[in-house]
Amino acid sequence: MRGNPAVRALVGLVLVGAVGCAPSVPVPPPATTAPAPPAPLLSPLTGLPSEPGARVFAVKVDNTAKARPWDGVEFADVVYVEPVEGGLTRLLAVFASQLPGSVGPVRSARETDIGVLGAYGRPALVFSGAAPPVLDRLVAAPLVPVVPRGFPAAFRRDERRPAPVNVYVDLADLGGRVPEAGPVQDIGLRFGPAPDGGAPAPERTVRVGSTAVTVTWSAPDDAWTIATGGELAVAGPDRRPVRADTVVVQRVGVVESSVRDSAGSASPIALTVGAGDAEVLRDGRSFPARWSRPAVGDPTRLTAPDGREVPLHPGRTWVLLVA
Repeated sequence: MRGNPAVRALVGLVLVGAVGCAPSVPVPPPATTAPAPPAPLLSPLTGLPSEPGARVFAVKVDNTAKARPWDGVEFADVVYVEPVEGGLTRLLAVFASQLPGSVGPVRSARETDIGVLGAYGRPALVFSGAAPPVLDRLVAAPLVPVVPRGFPAAFRRDERRPAPVNVYVDLADLGGRVPEAGPVQDIGLRFGPAPDGGAPAPERTVRVGSTAVTVTWSAPDDAWTIATGGELAVAGPDRRPVRADTVVVQRVGVVESSVRDSAGSASPIALTVGAGDAEVLRDGRSFPARWSRPAVGDPTRLTAPDGREVPLHPGRTWVLLVA
């Protein structure tokens, strides 16, 4: 066969045919990786998942004994405790993540509100009225004033309470009536795991004006309860304690404005632009800090002695403006 070309050709044809008839082996398609779901949008006010486009509504709430218990304050993202006349306090409760159907009692605005809200862009400020000089400044400030006269359908009076602590606002209804209210933006809060260090702080009492404000750590609830003037803050028909995930004690300068109340007491202005000492209370511990805010439109930064930003516990934050 070696010398016969015809035989060699025939054998070659047989081998080629055998190879061509071999069964084919399926080749698996290349592996594909499913796209990762998009990360949830986190609110800069709470560090928790939030709906895009949430708008900011700040409500001025009375904090005298006859005004408590409050409605709706427990749903606020951030609550500021501000000094007012006569050593008393009022709340500036900021809402974006949730807009409850009843918040109050709604009371009058103060100059401190303009400074605090400057970091929020163009929020809506809900209040019952203001002294003429304060009202002029509110109208000129980058915020949307909301009073009962302009939105009567969103306000109600509780006849079981005496005036003036009987005005309440329906933020769920108001949310669709104030398209000018600006969206949530970064106000400087940072959220994350607790930093190293800190000192145990089962309870802390400070004075806002001349009013004692006490926060107490509740380990079972992993949160702080709040008491003003010795009275525990509660909410709802079951009178459950109002809780905060983080409490910031912000030490600020306080000056007198030209506005005085009916008793002749000057209205104080808490200065939230500048810098000063602070204390961050979270997870049952106290962390020393410094706050800084160069201009009224800037965010407030909280930094540790080593210069790193102090993270807050995700959730609701209360800020106590202490002289």
